[in-house]
Amino acid sequence: MIRHAKISEIPDILTITRACAQKMQENGIFQWNEHYPSKEAFIKDIERQELFVAEENSTVQGTIVISTLMDEEYMPIQWLTPNGNSTYIHRLSVHPNLQGKGLAQKMMDFAEAFTRENGFVSVRLDTFSQNKRNQRFYEQRGYQKLGDIFFPKQSEHPFHCYELVL
Repeated sequence: MIRHAKISEIPDILTITRACAQKMQENGIFQWNEHYPSKEAFIKDIERQELFVAEENSTVQGTIVISTLMDEEYMPIQWLTPNGNSTYIHRLSVHPNLQGKGLAQKMMDFAEAFTRENGFVSVRLDTFSQNKRNQRFYEQRGYQKLGDIFFPKQSEHPFHCYELVL
């Protein structure tokens, strides 16, 4: 089941994202760190009703943010559709013990359906240039790579921006 997250679930959510960060770092991918994702970011996501969790047997297994806010860093990108009619995916995570079972695919299916049902024309996101697995994941779903942005607090390496026109 995918549903809106609750404030009371933030400790579970941070456990998942920290486990993901550790697994990525063990694989030489320094995408997430002690600055990101943060408790404060998740609180804001919940306040805006943009944070969703995948839950099974009353256990949070993954997270996804579906936002309508365009981050300033995205401004230089030449998107495929006009600004103002897209959703933005952030902080997609599945606990490492549960990865490889299709849960991220289900969360992206949910996000794309949510976007379509709410009258938006595309889904936009970024993924770390050093994370080839994530790039393949989005490209296999039909997302087009459009350009690079930087998040200096996270890495000196760029993040690739992607868009899927629905």
